[in-house]
Amino acid sequence: MTQFNNLQPKPIWDFFSQILTIPRPSDQEELVREHLIEFAQNRGLDHEVDSAGNLMIRKKATPGMEKRQSVCLQSHLDMVCEKNSDIDFDFLKDPIPAYVDDDGWIKSRGTTLGADDGIGIAAQMAILDSHDIAHGPLECLFTVAEETGLTGAFGLGEGLIKSRILLNLDSEDEGEIFIGCAGGIDLTAWLTFEKVNTPANSEAFAVTVTGLRGGHSGDDIHKGYGNANKIINRFLRIIKDQLSASLHDLEGGNLRNAIAREAKAIITINKKDEAQLSSLFEEFKQNMHKENPVTEPELTLELSHHSLPDQVLGERSFEQLINAISACPHGVHAWSQTMPGMVETSTNLAAIRMEANEVKITTSQRSSLESAKEDINQMVTSVFRLANARCQKSTGYPGWNPNPDSPILKISNESYQTLFGTKPQIKAIHAGLECGLFLKKFPDLDMISFGPTIKGAHSPDERLEISTVTKFWELLIDILKRIPNA
Repeated sequence: MTQFNNLQPKPIWDFFSQILTIPRPSDQEELVREHLIEFAQNRGLDHEVDSAGNLMIRKKATPGMEKRQSVCLQSHLDMVCEKNSDIDFDFLKDPIPAYVDDDGWIKSRGTTLGADDGIGIAAQMAILDSHDIAHGPLECLFTVAEETGLTGAFGLGEGLIKSRILLNLDSEDEGEIFIGCAGGIDLTAWLTFEKVNTPANSEAFAVTVTGLRGGHSGDDIHKGYGNANKIINRFLRIIKDQLSASLHDLEGGNLRNAIAREAKAIITINKKDEAQLSSLFEEFKQNMHKENPVTEPELTLELSHHSLPDQVLGERSFEQLINAISACPHGVHAWSQTMPGMVETSTNLAAIRMEANEVKITTSQRSSLESAKEDINQMVTSVFRLANARCQKSTGYPGWNPNPDSPILKISNESYQTLFGTKPQIKAIHAGLECGLFLKKFPDLDMISFGPTIKGAHSPDERLEISTVTKFWELLIDILKRIPNA
């Protein structure tokens, strides 16, 4: 990562380059946690690991700051592991292939970058390592498995956070300070199917959808990006109705908190219908490009020959599956009536996989209102129950109700204006943050969330804007200086 050597501020980039070399998929954060423990031990810093695997590192106040209120800096250890299907990459051992682009961004070649939340980790390490940054008593909390269900926040050890001020370093828009977030819940459905022998005189084809933007199912859900599961299902409906096609396999999307970027189906048709299949596909492809000329300029649809499978789904099972995917809502369901321009409620048709004799369909719902979150979850559940699916919802996690009178918000607002001569935007975010769970366990916490600009999170298009890291760093340092006495 020598290409980062000339970037400023040097401390945060040095530690970020370290983080990029350490595997840290969700639920497999052992290596990065061990790295941080060794980092703490080498600097004589106290550390503690709770039963969930969360790590807390504590640092004493710098001289003259001993009477200041204690502050907890917080980020999550794990990253979303997404890659393009044509990339040979192992997230359990390979360093992230990050590079500095000429347009002022840090990017990765075909994989997620992990700036979410690797840049937060790097900032904490830089503060802990410093000798010239003024701060009061400091706690640095590193949570596990945030991306797959806020597992670390759910299991946070009692009394682990001793501070009453918490700075969450997991937001992705510089110039914005967040004081609230959506709650979330997942719905997984299993549709049982029957298989029959492939009809005589059949020919098999693979249909693929690639090149979509994907992105974060909270931050990007309102941008109108295509959903590969929805797109491929539309084509399956066409060929089933017009060609009596059969389905052998279907998979699309990957993670519950990412918009599906790619999908693939293995279909069979009667050999005599090949020309008509090709014609229908070309017409469908043209329609998809017409429908998504701005939001999905790289959308790619391909039809190719495939080896003939022995079995396909029975007609009734195929019909149930197509209907369920077609009826399942995806995208923004409601906009906030109290914070104009903010998504209130949404749902994501995240992933489809065939397993043994079942199709597993993963969805996730978000809302800043608990009642609306339960309602949209029930709506999705009802769709799959009508298809006779087996349904299971997750425990869910609470939202973070905004407090516009927050003392730390006032401090950070004044700090931002002093440093940069303009007011930050005060917002609530539609994505889920761990703050809601922290507040549930520690009701006296006063919190804000901020960070540098990250675009395309949860997809291989993830990128980090270099110039905003400087402002993020300067704001963090200045806020720590402004913390009042206890």
